[in-house]
Amino acid sequence: MLINAELLLQYQRCKRRPFLDIYGDRSQRDAVNELLHKLQQDKIAYQQGFLRQLTYSKPDYSYGNWEAAKAATLQLMQQGVEYIHRGVLLVTDSEYTLLSRPDLLVKQPGDSNFGDWTYTPASIELGKRPKQEYQVVAAFHAQVLATVQGVAPKTAWLQLRTKNTSYAVDLEKWTPQMQQILQEFIQVLDLAEAPEAFISRQKCNLCHWHSQCYAIAKSQKHLSLLPGVTPVRYTQLQTLAITTLESLANTNPITLEDLPGFDGEVAPKLVVQAQSALESRPLILPYPPPIEDITFTASIELYFDIEAQPDLDLDYLLGVLVVDRQANTEQFYSLLAEKPEDEELIWQQFLDLVWQYPEAPIYHFCVYEFDTVKRLAKLYRTPYSRVQPILNRLVDVYEQLTQSVALPVESYALKAIARWLGFEWRDQEASGAKCIYWYDQWLETGDRTLLETIQRYNEDDCRATRSVKDWLVKFFQLAE
Repeated sequence: MLINAELLLQYQRCKRRPFLDIYGDRSQRDAVNELLHKLQQDKIAYQQGFLRQLTYSKPDYSYGNWEAAKAATLQLMQQGVEYIHRGVLLVTDSEYTLLSRPDLLVKQPGDSNFGDWTYTPASIELGKRPKQEYQVVAAFHAQVLATVQGVAPKTAWLQLRTKNTSYAVDLEKWTPQMQQILQEFIQVLDLAEAPEAFISRQKCNLCHWHSQCYAIAKSQKHLSLLPGVTPVRYTQLQTLAITTLESLANTNPITLEDLPGFDGEVAPKLVVQAQSALESRPLILPYPPPIEDITFTASIELYFDIEAQPDLDLDYLLGVLVVDRQANTEQFYSLLAEKPEDEELIWQQFLDLVWQYPEAPIYHFCVYEFDTVKRLAKLYRTPYSRVQPILNRLVDVYEQLTQSVALPVESYALKAIARWLGFEWRDQEASGAKCIYWYDQWLETGDRTLLETIQRYNEDDCRATRSVKDWLVKFFQLAE
């Protein structure tokens, strides 16, 4: 059986996915997510852009014909070419064959099976920091390469996207960790069934096995569907035989407080979260903020939401819903940068708009809007006197809610909460991730329907934020 770097990479993110990639029914996989497709295309473009700076050789072989690929790669290494792109290295160990396809093999001075030179592996990654999973994969390439050339490379390299940074991987540190992970992975492949389905929201959303795993977790009422249950906390709960909602809901929080991943604040909140899910009703958390600090209703309120394109470091849509409760009117403003260079324009439009209502609270959901206001103010040198009063008026509905109430939801994302309240988005499949893809497509195609879909989604986000805030106000009014 072939074990390649991609399987090892995915195993670090999810023990179940590579097992399914090898043994699973491919017809049960989800369609390729649009954002994932964009990320894949972005990575290819970044790699190609970097490679254009080099004169490299690439072994001639058909994908999947690994023995021929190995022979073609060895021939280039024996010739001592400077750079080899997507070479193939194979090492067989009992019933498993390790397959390494580093983005680059870089010639270095030294002694090896090939002569007075050696090679070191380099990976070209779209990420901006040297994540553990990248360094483990780099160590995997280095270990296979060491066997092939008869000498271990002194280091391995990560070519990262941040300012074209090259990062040296400490192989003395990462090789033992890689070997341990590899051994664990091999043991998982020998199992009769796939590992347990654990839903980790951010990691799972782009996976092509997500629907299958989610259906299994849902049928099992798996604890990973409970907000706050991380892999580390779940492992600790298992040691106490706490594996169901009922058992967690009936646990004394004190028994959890000294476990890794818990403390005196997390433990009681998690128990109440389980009780909320079990009873299908909202519950006030232990030690909520004073009622006067939670939220209030003003005569004029603003609801604020942003759409961004992270690859361009661009906030291209600033949406503001103005609610005048005295006049019983609502007006939505969609401040849109049709071109990236229009970001400063819409920032100034935003400032002009919110200063028309200098006393109105500005509600948003999560910290991104607060951080973005600070970022744009710094970027465009907005006077302190013009931006600080706005920052003082920003109210994070997410923070207020999660500090005070447990809801019977699987996630505290805006969509999950608002839909629990009965709010629906006009475009059912729209999401923040898809808006990233759609804006990218707009820049390429000029298709205005893409912009209109994004604007509808952004307006619905503002209205959803309002529905959550209004519910929170009413909930605490009734609780008094």
